[in-house]
Amino acid sequence: MRQDVVVVPSELIENKIYIIRRHKVMLDRDLAELYAVPVKVLNQAVKRNIQRFPEDFMFTLNEQEAEALRSQFVTLEKGRGKHSKYKSHVFTEHGILMLSSVLNSEKAIAVNIAIMRVFVKLRKIMIANKDLALRLEQLEHTVEKQGEQIHSIFDVVKQLMAIEEKPKRNIGFHGE
Repeated sequence: MRQDVVVVPSELIENKIYIIRRHKVMLDRDLAELYAVPVKVLNQAVKRNIQRFPEDFMFTLNEQEAEALRSQFVTLEKGRGKHSKYKSHVFTEHGILMLSSVLNSEKAIAVNIAIMRVFVKLRKIMIANKDLALRLEQLEHTVEKQGEQIHSIFDVVKQLMAIEEKPKRNIGFHGE
């Protein structure tokens, strides 16, 4: 790989990953920016190789998804000529991998490697969080169980304290 190919910082990539339809995806315009190509060029390359992009690799945003994303970007305005007239395509991790074969440049390869490393990092974080959540759930269950046992102990103590003392008979002779 040539020395003049700049690697993209992982924080920049992380900020461009969204969750849509329960998939981690990146927008075509964000990918085009990272690859340093116009969005139109990226989408034309995809269109020429559409058989490489099944629905689980790439899909087009519907109106509600596009509007929800637009509301997140304060810089985008509604109206004619204010933003793209075409619906955005989003690419899953596998679709982004496939882009490296469609956009065959050193920059595209370097950016794809950086993106894949970010996806791996996110996957590791998610696994660690699942483990932590499982441990927390087990701890809560243990505490609940112990709480129930402590509650039982208190109940027994209260019962013992509540036992009425029967009047004791005096020992010895009693004169009548």
